[in-house]
Amino acid sequence: MEALEMVAVGVAGVAAGGLNAVVGSGTLITFPTLLAFGFPPVVANVSNNLGLVPGTLSAAYGYRREMKGQSKRLLRFGTASLIGGLIGALLLLKLPADAFQAVVPSLILTACVLVLLQPWLSRRLADRKTEGKKDGGIPMWCGVLATGVYGGYFGAAQGVLLMALFGTFLKDDLQRLNAAKNVLASIVNGVAAVVFIAVADIDWAAAGLIALGSTVGGLIGARYGRRLPPTAMRAFIVVVGVTASVVMLMR
Repeated sequence: MEALEMVAVGVAGVAAGGLNAVVGSGTLITFPTLLAFGFPPVVANVSNNLGLVPGTLSAAYGYRREMKGQSKRLLRFGTASLIGGLIGALLLLKLPADAFQAVVPSLILTACVLVLLQPWLSRRLADRKTEGKKDGGIPMWCGVLATGVYGGYFGAAQGVLLMALFGTFLKDDLQRLNAAKNVLASIVNGVAAVVFIAVADIDWAAAGLIALGSTVGGLIGARYGRRLPPTAMRAFIVVVGVTASVVMLMR
């Protein structure tokens, strides 16, 4: 990569890390950026996944106060995220690259729809009472597992999917649920990254730039993300996502 491209990838990493901490759609920033610079889709996805791991970890650290009292919940759902992330990563590596390139535009557009629905999901969560913090039983565990599979395979709007599940099955404070979301997303990205490091073709320069940027962005998002204009942020994500879908369909 040239110097300007490296700067662009790093800046995209900062934006993605911040978005993942608050909304959960950072891949819709970094993945299209790598595609724009000529990276093959699977290499871009693998490198992007690896680079975003430090960002999800820094976001989880930023929400550490909201994680108090959630150890049992995180242990229970963490196993589902671990298994799902492993399955998704293996699917990415086992299925033909053409299959990934064919399905990703649909996944991106689906993620954009979920981002647009985020205000409704947030209102649903905010309107729920905080009593009776039950963890949704087997349906919730299976939902987290399925989200993990999706996250290990691609991952855009993985956090939005998790928050949708939380809004359906759980009763708790929104910020506490967002903290749990960040931990589960870091588990999915982490286990997928281990698989990719072992057997996949990674562009280490791109992954490193995204890692540096997403680490900074995750901390910024956890600290200041609640103050950003949500409408402008969602609009930006959707524009980038739709553009990425069009670019991939034209390849």
